[in-house]
Formats: sequence, structure tokens, C-alpha cells
Amino acid sequence: MASSFYSNSQHIDFDSVLAMDDQGMVSMFQALMASGLAGFLGCPAVIYEAALVDFFENASVREGVIISTVAGQLVEISEEWFAESFDLPVDGLGDLSEIPKDVIFDARSIVSLSGEPVSLSGKKNQMKIEFRLLYDITAKSISVKAGSFNAITVEKFSMVTAVVCGVRMNWAGILFSILKKMVTPGSKQAKGFAVQISLETY
Repeated sequence: MASSFYSNSQHIDFDSVLAMDDQGMVSMFQALMASGLAGFLGCPAVIYEAALVDFFENASVREGVIISTVAGQLVEISEEWFAESFDLPVDGLGDLSEIPKDVIFDARSIVSLSGEPVSLSGKKNQMKIEFRLLYDITAKSISVKAGSFNAITVEKFSMVTAVVCGVRMNWAGILFSILKKMVTPGSKQAKGFAVQISLETY
């Protein structure tokens, strides 16, 4: 039976995690905060399922703005409002594909459990435990795509690289672009979000 609300299982309590007695974990979360994603990932979310379903069923993108209705009320979300609400960076690289290849190569060694560069077509068990967690956070909270969370993909690893190597990203633009895809029927993000909702509400 479906529950009445959807809870963001990837919400991060930064005050708690920074007090952990594990330097590797603390360093990883400090890097996550430095990336500018703390406002987005640290935002507690308990959203009533009916309102969430209402929003996505009625949502569309018009001239770059997401427009929907929830309980008969008009909702408009612009990229500027989105950035301000989550205090997201608006300066930096606008696409993950723009991250230099040498930086990605460096990250493959930094996160490696064995010291050998991780394979971008392998599994996340090649990584140190703190970076596996970071991979899960980026995969589930940012990428929002259907599929295995154990397999490393170039896109998801690029997100890890941006955090670990301190690459300045326009996270506002990147995340808002993903949100727009989430309201686009048939997109990978829309399917991934549907999978997450199913896991959370049944």
C-alpha cells in the first residue's frame, strides 16, 4: 500500500556528518559543501505524494520555465528562482562534458581503493567507501536516471570528479536542466524519478 508522502532518502544533515569520527568521510562531505551543492542536498524534503504526482502530471516547459498546477494552484519555476531557493552556484562550467580529461583521470586515482585508476565501465566497488557514498548521492539525488547504481558511468563519475577535484560548475543550470527533463515524458530522468517514487512509496 502506498504511503501518503515521499521522503528524500538522500537528504544530508551536514552538521552531523561533519562531526563523524572518520576523516575520509568528513573530507568528502567538506568537498561536497565546497562544491556549492549543500543547499540542495541538505534541504529536508517530505512531500505529499499526491501533490508530487499532481505537479509532474501537469508540468510542462514553456520558454525555459517549468509550469504546472498543484491542487488547482499555478506553479512556475524559473532557473533563477531555482538557483536562489537552493543557493546554487551560477558560475562555472555549464556541462559535465566540459570537465578536462586530465582532471577526470586524476579523480580516477584519487577515489580508487587499490590505487589503480578506476575503470569508467566497471563497478563502484573499485572506489573507497566514502566515494561510493558520494557516487550514490550524485546518482540518486542529481542524475536521477533509471538503471543500476552499481555501474560506473561517465556522466555520474564526472559529477564525482567535479566535487572531488573542486571543479567550478554552474550547478544551477545543470540541475535545472535535469528538472526540465524530469517533466519531459519518456526521458531517462523521468523514468528514473518514477523508479525512485515506486521504491519510496510501496
